[in-house]
Amino acid sequence: MVDSVFAPLPIVRTAADLRAKVRRWRAEGERVALVPTMGALHDGHLSLIEAARREAERVVASVFVNPTQFAPHEDFSAYPRQEAEDARLLARVECDLLYAPTVQEMYPVDFATIVSVGEVTETLCGAKRPGHFDGVATVVAKLFNQALPDVAVFGEKDWQQLTMIRRMVRDLDMPVRILGVPTFREADGLAMSSRNRYLTPEERRIAGKLNKALAGAAAYVARGAPAEAASEAAAQALREAGFAKIDYLEVRDAENLAPVKVWDPARPARIFAAAHLGKARLIDNLPIGSP
Repeated sequence: MVDSVFAPLPIVRTAADLRAKVRRWRAEGERVALVPTMGALHDGHLSLIEAARREAERVVASVFVNPTQFAPHEDFSAYPRQEAEDARLLARVECDLLYAPTVQEMYPVDFATIVSVGEVTETLCGAKRPGHFDGVATVVAKLFNQALPDVAVFGEKDWQQLTMIRRMVRDLDMPVRILGVPTFREADGLAMSSRNRYLTPEERRIAGKLNKALAGAAAYVARGAPAEAASEAAAQALREAGFAKIDYLEVRDAENLAPVKVWDPARPARIFAAAHLGKARLIDNLPIGSP
């Protein structure tokens, strides 16, 4: 089927226009799902839209490269932006509306409020990227207030982010259900990410080894091996494969992200990694035992 059969996707850029659309849908008794993104969409994002369509009659995708979750030395200015292509892809999977606010819309000149979840944000990526999760929590809280969705959909690749959002929604009594969707992967197991385009062809051939190392370590831990030993073996395999730096490779409780020494099958756990390959920082995670 050619793209020309798909009508252009409506785009709104202000919270007022977004709420007006949502009000009309609600007046017709329709449920609303929100899929927050930073754009540069790929099949993983589109799988979130498809999951959202199963949950609600109307689906809103937001595209906003959020400056408050980037540190000064990170890739905010270089982060890929392709709104026209994103809109085309969203139309193909029957998204109903694209919300693409400006930085000024999201953060007026005198903006002064920060949402900080604490605890689950203080480890893993939170320890390596101070302030990152405050930026994520703040923008997601704003998006929830602007769109007022019945359900919001996030990928499990960013498990720590998903855990934080669930905690924020619980703690602040936000009337939105959070749905996590399994990580969408390339044929070699690499988790799909907008930052994968930073990889050179040679680095791309190496990148799939991250998932393989995690899978091997997860199986080792599931058989009763100490988590530290399994994690170090996986980290060494990544170094030998050509990964320049490993921020972390650890087994954690899947719900509160507390460290796990030896896996207890009565408690869900996952193995987490963040590793650098060329210009890309790749993250991934897998469950220990059955998902």
